[in-house]
Amino acid sequence: MRIGVDVGGTHTDAVIMDGASLVAVTKALTSADIASGVIEAVRAVLAQSGLAAPAIKMITIGTTQFTNAIVERRELSPVAALRIGAQSSAALPIGAKWPADISAAAILSGAMADGGHEYDGTPITPLDDAAIEGAIEAAAAAGAEAVAVTSVFATANPDAEKNIAEKIRERLPGAALSLSHELGRIGLYQRENATILNAALMALAEKVVTAFEDAFAALSLSCPLFLSQNDGTLMSADYARRYPVFTFSSGPTNSMRGAAYLSGLANAMVVDVGGTTSDIGMLIDGFPRPSGTAVEIGGVLTNFRMPDVLALGLGGGSIVSADGARVGPQSVGRDLVREGRVFGGDVLTASDVAVATARADFGDKTHVSNLDAAVAARASEAMSAMLARGVDRMKTSAEPAPLIVVGGGGFLAPDMLPGVSEVIRPQNAGVANAIGAAFAQIGGEAEVIYSASTRPRDEALSAAKKRATERAIGAGADPQTTDIVEVEETPMSYMSEPGAVIRVKAVGDADLSRFAAQTGAS
Repeated sequence: MRIGVDVGGTHTDAVIMDGASLVAVTKALTSADIASGVIEAVRAVLAQSGLAAPAIKMITIGTTQFTNAIVERRELSPVAALRIGAQSSAALPIGAKWPADISAAAILSGAMADGGHEYDGTPITPLDDAAIEGAIEAAAAAGAEAVAVTSVFATANPDAEKNIAEKIRERLPGAALSLSHELGRIGLYQRENATILNAALMALAEKVVTAFEDAFAALSLSCPLFLSQNDGTLMSADYARRYPVFTFSSGPTNSMRGAAYLSGLANAMVVDVGGTTSDIGMLIDGFPRPSGTAVEIGGVLTNFRMPDVLALGLGGGSIVSADGARVGPQSVGRDLVREGRVFGGDVLTASDVAVATARADFGDKTHVSNLDAAVAARASEAMSAMLARGVDRMKTSAEPAPLIVVGGGGFLAPDMLPGVSEVIRPQNAGVANAIGAAFAQIGGEAEVIYSASTRPRDEALSAAKKRATERAIGAGADPQTTDIVEVEETPMSYMSEPGAVIRVKAVGDADLSRFAAQTGAS
């Protein structure tokens, strides 16, 4: 038995699954502090199922807390950032192009030192130990509680970051430490940004994960806790403490994985319509298509693994203009049940239009019986047009593709759209996100670079597979079930000799025996 929970901007969904069978389900409004809403959702599905706590062997959560902290600029630890490779990157300041408010909240100081490696892993120049020691002493003097270390081409050779990490741990043993080779991909600026954000969130991650663990223990749930990652896989609670940035896009990926599970389709378009937004993505072999470009989080460019998702300002709580011509992006969000017309409020929302046009049936439809038919029709057309444009932007081929509609606001999607071969609405689509969290596996990713003269391709591929497997196991996967599920090879342009970047993804079942031993679960 597994409990899956997904926290959205409007609703928190929870399910209990016994293998492939759905045992219990609940959908509740997301609480302001998130954690209490999760606990209440878990309590509700336990009561609904009639199961005793020992029957639950695993809890998985997809949460927006860390994304919200970045977007809202709150509960961030100021970070002392150290970059290795000043000789080739000093023209690009640390935190360049960051919005001023998040820079002030998340960056305590920035220092650079000579060193780093070439793309093939060979040293550029010796480490400037004096500058590094000075930066560490300055961070200690400033009272830094979080440190981020980024080195040029650390993904090709992480030795510099590892050596500096040892020095930081000796001088600042209590500081949260984030290393870029463990987080991002090629691209110094974006990888450094991801590393700083991760360091800024580590104290919050400790607080949030511990709160979940304590609350579940109070419910007599002693089973292991896992959190959803950006790529549709899971990681252990301890792994999430170290890498909170890996949760940033867990909501859409949970929904997409749930859509694949419920529909039986491994390759299709997916739209997850929630209370505030509609997220559109594409399934490739059962997993969300990864983004091939840098992804902006709270105004900061990053390049760690993220799904390719288009978010539209269309959801059940989207506010409709008086003439019906505009829908969203403003939304009443979780206040829909208080402000929406069908619930007795005075704000015209997308949900009200759906009830008025018989696309949905909830609330009191007499409250929208006098809605002008032309306004309702215009709003319905506007919503369909938004989704059509979104699907067209996300498709990779002109050929019609199936579209799986999930989410509590799925009734907003029409039964036909241009470029869509079939609109599929699977059973239990409203909680696809929680289902996706419940049955997901543990995952890990690695990236290596090879060039013809310094590293044979086969050797580089073997190293990438080994590293991805180790990371999946580190995140909580069972070594006996962990396999390579994805290999991506991208040639490097404008190099003096042939070379490429190899990215590998490994996935395995959760190693519950390991975590049961740690938690005392049966």
